[in-house]
Amino acid sequence: MLVSPGVRSRLAVRSVSCSLPGGARPAARSPTRIFKIIVIGDSNVGKTCLTFRFCGGTFPGKTEATIGVDFREKTVEIEGERIKVQVWDTAGQERFRKSMVEHYYRNVHAVVFVYDVTKMSSFTNLKTWIEECNGHAVPPLVPRVLVGNKCDLKDLIQVPSSLALKFADAHNMLLFETSAKDPQESQNVDAIFMCLVCRLKAQRSLPCRDTEGWPAQPQPHSRRLDEASGKGSCPC
Repeated sequence: MLVSPGVRSRLAVRSVSCSLPGGARPAARSPTRIFKIIVIGDSNVGKTCLTFRFCGGTFPGKTEATIGVDFREKTVEIEGERIKVQVWDTAGQERFRKSMVEHYYRNVHAVVFVYDVTKMSSFTNLKTWIEECNGHAVPPLVPRVLVGNKCDLKDLIQVPSSLALKFADAHNMLLFETSAKDPQESQNVDAIFMCLVCRLKAQRSLPCRDTEGWPAQPQPHSRRLDEASGKGSCPC
């Protein structure tokens, strides 16, 4: 399922500042809220590349395995409000995660689970990542999305969309299929994070920097899928 290009305009993203070298510029005013989004998945599924694409609008020419935690941020404006989005990218290899995992999950606002559509093992391992997330007491109302990356490698795809969609439904998550490498998919990468920011903005009426203050009742989590085209749209 791909998010339609119109999603970005509907979210009214007016200005962006990025912490990456060459992409930063001074903000006109301070953000009113900060949202922490963590990106989880096996090594080499493209977590770092997704964060680069969202925060800097580029695809890194060369990447190495993340050791510990990699941190990027981007400030967006939605409906007149400036919001700082902190994207935390963690190591997929257990030996690099042990010392940082507690800090990684602390005060998280949203979770992005990533798998490689060309590697079935990265998809089957999602259950382990979900268990780890739940094991660190991430509140059930924290929004979660599922992302199938590397869709540009069409001849190598091992995880069919139907299987991924079934998994996403079972875990009450939106499914995005995209490519961090393909610049034509940049709007879909943006939509992954902006959909979460939009939902968080709607759920949280006051400026806050921790995971307290969630609404008492779960918010509806819907997904619209155009069966004919295979394209969907963010429910924000």
